[in-house]
Amino acid sequence: MTKLSVNINKIATLRNARGGNQPDLMKAAIDCERFGAEGITVHPRPDERHIRYQDVLDLKPLLTTEFNIEGYPSEAFINLVKGVCPAQVTLVPDPPEALTSNAGWDTVTHQGFLREVIDEFKRSGIRTSIFIETDLKMIEHAPSTGADRVELYTEAYASQYNADRNKAIRPFVDAATLVQELGMGLNAGHDLSLENLKFFHRQIPGLLEVSIGHALICDALYVGLENAIQLYLRQLKE
Repeated sequence: MTKLSVNINKIATLRNARGGNQPDLMKAAIDCERFGAEGITVHPRPDERHIRYQDVLDLKPLLTTEFNIEGYPSEAFINLVKGVCPAQVTLVPDPPEALTSNAGWDTVTHQGFLREVIDEFKRSGIRTSIFIETDLKMIEHAPSTGADRVELYTEAYASQYNADRNKAIRPFVDAATLVQELGMGLNAGHDLSLENLKFFHRQIPGLLEVSIGHALICDALYVGLENAIQLYLRQLKE
């Protein structure tokens, strides 16, 4: 079964807009788990504009499902992740000023850097995943980084879905097949939604986990958080 990990960055964004502790990020994370989420994802950035480093530390003892921390492996990020020891760390090549993740790793150019960082995480017993686009060359070199999994960056699929979903999914099927031939685990995330998730899930073999935040939290404004999570889980189980 494909696990649903709920990215709670947007809840932190709303909290930070007014200061204080409304909405309560810790309660929201616990509620996500109670409502059926099989993981919680956070992506702390250096400016802490949504998830704060202290949030990551506070969340760890509260969570009972898989904790996934995403981010660019700066020294501060590496130290945070090693201190928390989540189930998984997902390495993303976004610069500090990026609004959201917008590219995958170049596993040829950055192979040495990634291997060094990933070795450090693996010594702490943390499963590692790297954010990659559907470029087969980049995927072919992913095992050389030492990563356990690949997370396919799905923005291209989501943006092309309405125009031609079969064309949009094709490179992802090829990429997913190669990932598994190489013996790596497969995750996916970015702009997956109630509209496009079921088709993606049906077409992609061996998908272990999807990480969804923005669309799910937007849907929760209309149907409530519990209903939104259940609707996403339904897409993964039908």
